[in-house]
Amino acid sequence: MKLIFKFVIAFFVFNSNLFALELFGKFEQGSFILGKTEPNSKVKIDNKNVRVSKDGYFAFGLDRDRKHNVLITIKKDGEVKKIEKKILKREYKIQRIDGLPSKQVTPPPEVYERIKKDNILIGKARSIDTAYDFFKDNFIYPIDKYIITGVYGSQRILNGKPRRPHYGIDFHAPEGTPVKAMMDGEVTLSENDMYFTGGTIIFDHGHGISTLYMHMKDINVKVGQKVKKGQIVGTLGQSGRATGPHLDIRLNWFEVKLDPASILN
Repeated sequence: MKLIFKFVIAFFVFNSNLFALELFGKFEQGSFILGKTEPNSKVKIDNKNVRVSKDGYFAFGLDRDRKHNVLITIKKDGEVKKIEKKILKREYKIQRIDGLPSKQVTPPPEVYERIKKDNILIGKARSIDTAYDFFKDNFIYPIDKYIITGVYGSQRILNGKPRRPHYGIDFHAPEGTPVKAMMDGEVTLSENDMYFTGGTIIFDHGHGISTLYMHMKDINVKVGQKVKKGQIVGTLGQSGRATGPHLDIRLNWFEVKLDPASILN
């Protein structure tokens, strides 16, 4: 598995064979963490039980503003081991823009119901917990040639009002650029016209790990379809609330919004 060579930043093995534990990823705000322990173990992250694959893999993530340590609990054959990891703090880019028309800052009231319905669909897709273990392999970039114009964690203050942080990576490229699946998965959402995100796809990679593509021009996949890493799933566009052609990708562990760079770098 190539990921072990690319992703190792933290590595722990308890002395007891019952509690072999490997952790791959950087323990900082926004990061995806891959774990491997003994098959048939039970794993808890903080107070949440997480799924463990038949060969011992599990995954979790650390949100953008997490301040407290993470507690990992492993149970097997009646014995328990715990490890606590300190979370590193990140500095995020803050951008102030003033003088914008109000409609560019706050959506009009008549679209609130539409936005609510969109959010319910996205939340439902992100809540899926399947036994797929595709997340344990290397993810690839969704397009081949691009300029990165937006990064995870950055935040804009528009007309003096702080907006929600940006939770993805923006890839600028010409409209119509082919877009690839970053990893094997199943399509859990495929919508052509969401208010904020326009053409939108969500892929389930197992254990609550999902990726989301926004502002697509064309979408070539449908809900329930299985995709392979590198498969063309549509084309880059500027649909939804986009000011130019780009692909915005997101990474989630259930509702926890993670930095996509933590699976790509």
